[in-house]
Amino acid sequence: MIKPYYRTVLIYLIFASLWIYFSDALVAALFRSPEMITQVQSLKGFAFVGCTALLLLFLTRADVNRIELANLNLRKSYDQTLKGWVQVMDIRHKETGEHSLRVTRMTVKLAALLGIDGDELTCLARGALMHDAGKVGIPDTILIKPGPLDDKEWAIMTQHPVIARDMMKDIGFLQPSIDIPYSHHERWNGTGYPQGLAGEQIPLAARIFAIIDVWDALSEHRVYRQAWPEDEVLLYISEQAGIHFDPEIVEVFLEHYDEIKEAALHPSYF
Repeated sequence: MIKPYYRTVLIYLIFASLWIYFSDALVAALFRSPEMITQVQSLKGFAFVGCTALLLLFLTRADVNRIELANLNLRKSYDQTLKGWVQVMDIRHKETGEHSLRVTRMTVKLAALLGIDGDELTCLARGALMHDAGKVGIPDTILIKPGPLDDKEWAIMTQHPVIARDMMKDIGFLQPSIDIPYSHHERWNGTGYPQGLAGEQIPLAARIFAIIDVWDALSEHRVYRQAWPEDEVLLYISEQAGIHFDPEIVEVFLEHYDEIKEAALHPSYF
């Protein structure tokens, strides 16, 4: 099979050769005067330039469309791979296999309500999907321990954002999505980890996701505690505005809570 760029050159050569041969023959048959032949040849040259420009536009546009489609399919393959990997991670964490997809869908909805769209929203979705990627480096004895962690265990657990950052930083298409895995445990008042960032020092994507992550953590049964009633979860989030969470984002979350919660059931997260 001829490669696209060779095919483009071949089509151009055939078109140009046919144009020159038949147009010269036509001019010779129709005109006898040297002056007329010269004028017609000049017009023929302009026409050739215009027609070849249109031909090249068509051919290159077709190749660009094929490349864009291939890139789209490649991105879809990457995202499907991420989806499968994080579902396995959820099972390892003793979570429902839908945990990461659920919080991703809700995060995307909240981010969209805040005016985030396009590629920025796609990167945010991947970051939400990968939010606990660093837990792959945490031993099961700590990760799924049924009781509270001691100081040494907690110190190990708090390294999972750093592990996630180190995993993702050298993967080109994931680099723009690091903010959530690395910073979603930061707190508005500066008491979070791993960097102790405060206020708007915390990346916006991480501030958005933090609310969804805590909502989901409190709403679902975990190995170390039972789920909270929904009204208590919402009250806690409201009370943590300005302490754990960005108060402006909490306001949007509570105002649009029903549609954000409904987004968890959508089949796609983009």
